[in-house]
Amino acid sequence: MNVRPSALALTPLLVFLALFFGAGLYFTAHGNEMGFYQLHAPVAILPALALGLWIAHRNGVKAMDTLLAGIGDSNIILMCLIFLLAGAFAMVTKQIGAVDAVVSLGVGALPPALILPGLFLVAGFLSLAVGTSMGTIAAVSPIALGVSDAAGLDRALVIGAVIGGATFGDNLSVISDTAIAAARTQGCTVREKFRENLRIALPAALLTLLVLAFVGDASPVEAVEHASPWLVLPYVLVLVLAVLGLDVLVVLSIGLLVAGLFGFFSGEDYGVATFAGDIYAGFESVVEITLLALFIGGLGALIKASGGLDWLAAQITRIARGNSGRRTGEWSIAALATVTNIFTANNTVAILISGGVARDIAERHAVPPPRAASLLDIFVCSVQSLLPYGAQILLAASLAGLSPLVLVGKAHYCWFLVAVTIVFMLLPARRQPVAAS
Repeated sequence: MNVRPSALALTPLLVFLALFFGAGLYFTAHGNEMGFYQLHAPVAILPALALGLWIAHRNGVKAMDTLLAGIGDSNIILMCLIFLLAGAFAMVTKQIGAVDAVVSLGVGALPPALILPGLFLVAGFLSLAVGTSMGTIAAVSPIALGVSDAAGLDRALVIGAVIGGATFGDNLSVISDTAIAAARTQGCTVREKFRENLRIALPAALLTLLVLAFVGDASPVEAVEHASPWLVLPYVLVLVLAVLGLDVLVVLSIGLLVAGLFGFFSGEDYGVATFAGDIYAGFESVVEITLLALFIGGLGALIKASGGLDWLAAQITRIARGNSGRRTGEWSIAALATVTNIFTANNTVAILISGGVARDIAERHAVPPPRAASLLDIFVCSVQSLLPYGAQILLAASLAGLSPLVLVGKAHYCWFLVAVTIVFMLLPARRQPVAAS
């Protein structure tokens, strides 16, 4: 059935954010250093789910069916499986001594000032090659955490560099699902979108490298004694398989199995029971983000079915139609992408939902298709990587044992990408080449 656009349908997410952030600020203000850990996100979202169910039922939507369909969406389930396998891989490699081996085999040769830029470049290259920020964070974070502990670097800074590199590659990669979706919805090729996107992303990346070279206060890394060089191979295998284009679940599964085998042959008293226990401990480490991802999927489905996203699109379209000029069109596309991603917490879904409206805005305001596709992809990717309840930060925070909110301010590249894009939007429009008749 068709449901009328409704602003009321957006309130459940606002309730969740108010409870989650409000509780964190309250406990922090009362002297609790772990204020944002007192009310866990999967609990804070429960009242929002109840409100979303009521609003959906009130609008004639099959509320429970919609909730379950959102929770069981293939994208959500895939995300949860990545969480679980990434947690297990990180735990097993840590327990067998692979992190110490990485530190021992050459990270110490890097000047302290180059550690953070180096991690950003590694994550950026891998993400550019494989087209997924999630797979990149899962593969690179365990290495980055070992480096941070050995160099005395702030874990949040290190993981922020990895998130930034993963976002850089995911936004630009020609095989990324967001890039493909943005190009198709705006009527241009992925390569046209890439060329337009690169003009904006490259300055942001250079600014990030410059800042990362000075922001960290690292100490020289000392090699770890008795670290077997063979223990590095599970990491190398994961990176190579990812670059070759294997599915991230296959990559993590193979990496996990190989790590277990190396532990069995290289470590003392590392048997099948210990391996199984480490896998389960890895699962336990990501239970909170897995639950939240499931609940966010259900809440997003309720908001969409109740007309919340349609209302947002209608408001942005109405504002855009009341004004003329390329800048108005570009600002409208940026706002549409940002707000849609905030309410869906999934960058690919946000593009698919807002792509049609964005194309209509682009055509009305003479925004070239590659430019529209670039803006759409930039804002959903950058905002997605800054959402404290988004998959990227949740995965990284879980692996690092940090609050998601701590990482938001450390993802320097994402902030620079937004800032540089805004500067480009304020510049005079480039004259478009005239097609030959």
